[in-house]
Amino acid sequence: MERVGERSLSLPGGLAPEGTGDDGRDTRGTRTARSMAGRVQRRGPWLLRVCVGTVFLWFGVLKFFPASSPAEGVAVRAATKVTFGLLPSDVLLWALAAAETAIGLGLVTGVLLRVALVGFFAHMAGVFSALLLLSGEMWQGDVPVPTMEGQYIIKNVVLVAACLVVAADEWGRPAPP
Repeated sequence: MERVGERSLSLPGGLAPEGTGDDGRDTRGTRTARSMAGRVQRRGPWLLRVCVGTVFLWFGVLKFFPASSPAEGVAVRAATKVTFGLLPSDVLLWALAAAETAIGLGLVTGVLLRVALVGFFAHMAGVFSALLLLSGEMWQGDVPVPTMEGQYIIKNVVLVAACLVVAADEWGRPAPP
């Protein structure tokens, strides 16, 4: 009998699922797979949080060393447009480096995680704004084919998806006292 929230192993036509005996009972292999899947489901948000945090921390620290980050130029040009050119490029680069490093540390350690997640999503809004603000650099002509810089930005959709899972896990819990 199937419990609420549990997936059924029944297949159409009365076929037993792969890894079960002819009578539909679990074999050792399916029990092991389910056990591993359960552990990954429980630890998945933690793993995503640490991985995205590591990427952010790494890329943020790189920006503290001018010309070390391949995204440095695009990031500064987009930030210059967002700030209407009011801040010098070296100040913008340091601010981006500090923000990315702080977000990365928050994600990796879990300290001030909710603040880090808000910072992450705000930062991603700025990152994706480059697709519009620097459209001549991001797209090949008038067709929706991204340049290498555009691809570098678009791949961040994976980081956004990962942090949506992390945020859902974090914001689904009661707030710490």
